[in-house]
Amino acid sequence: MLNIDNLHAYYGKSHVLHGVSFNVNPGEIVALLGRNGSGRSTTAKAIMGLVDSQGQIDWKGQAIVGKKAFEIAHLGIGYVPENRDIFPKLTVHQNLLLGQKGKGKGSRWSFDDMYQMFPRLLERQHTESGVLSGGEQQMLTLCRTLMGDPDLIIIDEPTEGLAPKIVELVGQYLKTLKDRGVSVLLIEQKLTIAMKISDRALVMGHGSIVFEGTPTELNNNVYIRKEWLEV
Repeated sequence: MLNIDNLHAYYGKSHVLHGVSFNVNPGEIVALLGRNGSGRSTTAKAIMGLVDSQGQIDWKGQAIVGKKAFEIAHLGIGYVPENRDIFPKLTVHQNLLLGQKGKGKGSRWSFDDMYQMFPRLLERQHTESGVLSGGEQQMLTLCRTLMGDPDLIIIDEPTEGLAPKIVELVGQYLKTLKDRGVSVLLIEQKLTIAMKISDRALVMGHGSIVFEGTPTELNNNVYIRKEWLEV
């Protein structure tokens, strides 16, 4: 579904990604792990056309390097950034409405789905989003992205700053996405959730992929975990 080959990315003259290559298959959860500054978030931004990049990014066989972020989103890739980017003066329901694809016809997701997944959002649907807790904002950002009915969702650090119970809840619903036919590229620093729900794990270090394998293989690789991950 998503194939990345020899990807390089830059912030001005700073060369951040160095020949990154990996793929994401249909119905798969792939965890992209690494320490802060390893290049994980830059990889997500490069896929979405938000940073200067060179190399090959193919989405369902179509090259997308050089396309605008909104064009990439319209092709079926959803992006949940680390900073959440909600519209704070709009209500929960209005934020979801902004994410809706067309009139919602043929979508895998509805408002009812969002409110069933996260009942707290139903309770606060008429509340301005800026006053929500961090966990509620994370739920809202994920749901707003799903309202666009993506085939792949890239989610950056969804558990950052969340209480353990909310972390478990987010993990459960990422598995629900897979059951609905949505592939997931999960960018995480923590191993806990990623190791539980992912089909494959990638580890980044200094802008390159330094490991690719199953969660079990990563768990057994003491060197990679000690050298490149926060454990």
